[in-house]
Amino acid sequence: MKTRINAKRVLIMALVTTSTSTALTAQDKMEASAGADIVSSYIWRGTDCGGVSIQPNLSVGYKGLSLAAWGSVGIDRKDTKELDFTLGYSHKGFSAAVTDYWFFPSDADLQKGYFKYGAHNTQHVFEGTLAYDFGVMGIAWNTNFAGNDYCNADGKRSYSTYIALTAPFKLGGLDWTAEVGLTPWEGLYADKFNVTNLTLAAAKEIPITSKFSLPLFAQVTFNPYTQGAYFVFGLSL
Repeated sequence: MKTRINAKRVLIMALVTTSTSTALTAQDKMEASAGADIVSSYIWRGTDCGGVSIQPNLSVGYKGLSLAAWGSVGIDRKDTKELDFTLGYSHKGFSAAVTDYWFFPSDADLQKGYFKYGAHNTQHVFEGTLAYDFGVMGIAWNTNFAGNDYCNADGKRSYSTYIALTAPFKLGGLDWTAEVGLTPWEGLYADKFNVTNLTLAAAKEIPITSKFSLPLFAQVTFNPYTQGAYFVFGLSL
């Protein structure tokens, strides 16, 4: 899937008020950013993707167009490793994007290689996103349309879809974000219509010097479908 809450996921790939996201506001000159998050665990859309992880990001944007790279490497060798590229466009509250996710969770999968794009021999997943930010709330529709997507019992692509409703607000001197995520049909996230993500996140910048502050964030996530519960802490560099 971007607040600094898990620089990719809580709002990032949802493309609604994102930080590493491709939904950069229109600029008259090219802008670029680079950074990294260190998180206590990698939770994405209510799914546990690994433990302590380093998640770098790099993006460039010009007049609403943007190209972003995002990655994740876990401290534990068994954790999911990931490299994503997102091409997006944003105008006022509207955003659209295409993301190429590449996962390599095991040595066996590495044998397929990054440049393997065969219909049945790839670790890439391609997702399309349409989103709109209403200010008080944002909504994003994300659908996998190609690559290594989930297939149903008949062997047909499920077009796994994740719908995110997000609401930013301020409380007690912190920047908060609430997210409700659901899947409308069987796919990667659940076996039928289900709520798969309930997240409440908060971010705060801690002043270190007069010119430098350290962004910290924390989030509590529940997945009603899997009965999972997670508490994540992280910092942004």
